[in-house]
Amino acid sequence: MIVRNAHATGEPGVCYIDRVNEDNPIPCLGKIEATNPCGEQPLLPFEACTLGSINVAKFVNTGDSKADLDWSGLAKTVSLAVRFLDDTIDASNYPITDTARLAQANRKIGLGIMGFADAIILLGIRYDSKNAVSFASKLCSFIQKQAHQANQELARERGCFPNWEGSVWDKKHHRPVRNAAVTTIAPTGSISLIAGCNGGIEPIFSIVSKRKTLDDREFVQLSPVVEKLGVEGRWLSDSVRNSLSQGVSLKDIAEMPKGLAEILVTAHETSPEWHVCIQAAFQKHVYNAVSKTVNLPFRATVRVIDRVYRLAFQLGCKGITVYRDGSRNNQVITTGGKIDMSPYRKLTPIPRPYRTQGETFKFRTGCETLFVTVNSDDQGLCEVFANLGKAGGCAAQTEATCRTISISLRSGVDPKELIEQLKNIRCPSTMVRKKTNKDIKRVSCADAIAAAMEEAWGEN
Repeated sequence: MIVRNAHATGEPGVCYIDRVNEDNPIPCLGKIEATNPCGEQPLLPFEACTLGSINVAKFVNTGDSKADLDWSGLAKTVSLAVRFLDDTIDASNYPITDTARLAQANRKIGLGIMGFADAIILLGIRYDSKNAVSFASKLCSFIQKQAHQANQELARERGCFPNWEGSVWDKKHHRPVRNAAVTTIAPTGSISLIAGCNGGIEPIFSIVSKRKTLDDREFVQLSPVVEKLGVEGRWLSDSVRNSLSQGVSLKDIAEMPKGLAEILVTAHETSPEWHVCIQAAFQKHVYNAVSKTVNLPFRATVRVIDRVYRLAFQLGCKGITVYRDGSRNNQVITTGGKIDMSPYRKLTPIPRPYRTQGETFKFRTGCETLFVTVNSDDQGLCEVFANLGKAGGCAAQTEATCRTISISLRSGVDPKELIEQLKNIRCPSTMVRKKTNKDIKRVSCADAIAAAMEEAWGEN
């Protein structure tokens, strides 16, 4: 149910609450039961957390022969940011007494990053690669280490957080710290727009994207890192901008540097597995949690989402969110170019594979015995066949129904929609015979086909 609804609307995301509580720094106060709406901040009841994010793209040093981060500058910024966020706890006004009490007593902060995709592009790394996963782990480990050092320095200067005694920092680590938690990866949707960088740890959504404001106005935006590289490299002419806005492939734009075209991979060009691997690499070095959306193309199947949720659990993520392009009418950000986001699309069925597997169901109907075969491939249900017994019946209509179902399945139509359309369609002949024949359980051949599909779908 969770997976099917996520396929239909992008909701719900999932939170692996046992995994969350493994990292609960103050278990003596109780179990964590929920997160904030974006999922990156697990909290105890009434708790609050102060978040902030560093634009890591600003620390890429491309002046030398080999591009790298300014690690020293980043370390200083992390230390400053931890102090800043700790100050914010004392400067804030909390509307609820319990929230004020817990914020002061636990002093949780969440320092994270944005501009990750921009940074690795400037470093010449593809998002969907082992190098990107390795760099993500190295970067987050470094930030975590520096943030922890700053946390301990603040403890020596200002004292530990009041609930330190009995926390894991007391009983397990035996370390004085100022803040019960220090790192979080937030989505940074708004602040990344202000900062002119890509949000959080997401890949570039699109080279050219369309954004919709709250008053339904649309504006077209070129990826900030592409804009930066194009202006600096003097290849971003009006004609190139026009080509990009029309959805022309980067490899087909003569002015585009070949090396850059190879590493500019967007969210929908990144396989779901790489999305999850990047998130897992960050989660290994984050106190709280990581906000990450696995963006999927419109044609992505329910099974793909099931695979994403299971992989995220296996790799130790604390939660995961998916979004299938076009699954909601009011989509805030869409790809630019020629992609049609209207609710009615021309769908083309994928070719039938050489081999499929399935099972055959037997029904008694008003047309005598009906055998329904439902087959699947690695994407899910893909075709349906039906054969009537010797007594005949409406064979032509049954064949037409099965052909229509099969081509719909291979075009990405949700089996649930097809089942709901066919279920309980009544045939006069079957209804008459059903009164005197207890073996007839379905009310038509179409209803029997729906029953076979539903059973096969449930098993898959």
